[in-house]
Amino acid sequence: MRLPAQVTMYPLHRCESAFLHSLIAPYCRWYAGCEIQVFADAIAADINAGHGVALGFECPLFIPVPDNPDNLTSSRPGEGNRPWCAGAGAGSLATGLTETVWILDRVRRQLSALCAVHTQWKPFQLSGGLFIWEAFVTAEAKADTHYGDAELAVWSFRESLPDPEKQNAVVCTGPVRSLIGAALLQAGWGSDLAWLGEPCVVVRVRPITGIHT
Repeated sequence: MRLPAQVTMYPLHRCESAFLHSLIAPYCRWYAGCEIQVFADAIAADINAGHGVALGFECPLFIPVPDNPDNLTSSRPGEGNRPWCAGAGAGSLATGLTETVWILDRVRRQLSALCAVHTQWKPFQLSGGLFIWEAFVTAEAKADTHYGDAELAVWSFRESLPDPEKQNAVVCTGPVRSLIGAALLQAGWGSDLAWLGEPCVVVRVRPITGIHT
């Protein structure tokens, strides 16, 4: 299986103020900004132009729902001491609850035709459309600015190609509640309630030398 001819990647740092746009094939161009409207409009424009878009958010996009109530607020496998329910994880999750819906709704309203949306890589490779992933930034790979974090997220995603699932940093074996699935439903991308139990690929952001941060 091959990548779509053109893939555009947008990480939004903690669903806050910084975004980065990288068109990886056949060109390598970078755009950065702080306007969420511009961010969403660029995604819609690329989808309308026939490009596959990989959209990354730096906030937890799904959380585990274990059978044992003692583990309800435990970290996800692979998170270590950076759990989804504490500190930066909890703060970014709360912000992401509203901004993911806003972005997905604005994108959908501007599409000439609704495209396929994926949280798994192989179906995205086959049909293109929109692929949603989570960027996991830790203290070991944190830049000095929001833009720098976004840039590191893009490069880490690029480094995970051609198959980001092989480097998935968080794999839950039990049921999950998908926050991004709920956002997709509310934003009108579909009506299948199975989205509420769908995890996504988590890319651990790594320190990468030789790029601007």
